[in-house]
Amino acid sequence: MKLARGFTLIEIMLVLVLLALSSVAVISTLPTSKNHLAEDTARSIYERLQLINEEAVLSGVDYGLRVEQKQNPPTLTFMQLGEKGWHKVKRHSFNAETKIDKRLMVDFQAGGTTWEKDDDRLFKKDDSLFDDQMFGNEKDKKKKPQPPQIFILSNGETTPMVLSLYLHDLSDDDAWHIVVQDNGEILLKAPGEEITQGDKAK
Repeated sequence: MKLARGFTLIEIMLVLVLLALSSVAVISTLPTSKNHLAEDTARSIYERLQLINEEAVLSGVDYGLRVEQKQNPPTLTFMQLGEKGWHKVKRHSFNAETKIDKRLMVDFQAGGTTWEKDDDRLFKKDDSLFDDQMFGNEKDKKKKPQPPQIFILSNGETTPMVLSLYLHDLSDDDAWHIVVQDNGEILLKAPGEEITQGDKAK
């Protein structure tokens, strides 16, 4: 009688390894899920905001964040205060400018709960507290970048704000929130997490 020869354990394991590698290769070529787009963007901004906040205290340098909400696409720029005024942070391996994906909605509120109503504001929502271009001529104003709305100061103080990111086809209930509280604490809040009265700038 002839013996029927089957597969060895090594051959079976080799096939499984090849299948696993093929699956990883296919998955890595697929686009990132839209469900994670808002989270990934919010986490990136949150981590850089924390990093700049720590750097400001340690180095004694004042930083800021400029949010161009109405720009297409919306843009966030981390800025640094130098002798000639505000300019974009130029540091190796630090992404100072973020162009928000067009699939995302951006809601930006600065000033904290103290300035809840427009009537109570000393400045308009998009205005900066300090205007280092006030006394410059028109030519200089065009060259200089706009100052930040969020100040990250070397004394540890940060302008309160709420920055929300969510997909166009979803509601703001599904938004990820980067929150700077009145006490300067920086938080990242997932959809469904409560934003307390002390957090919210709306």
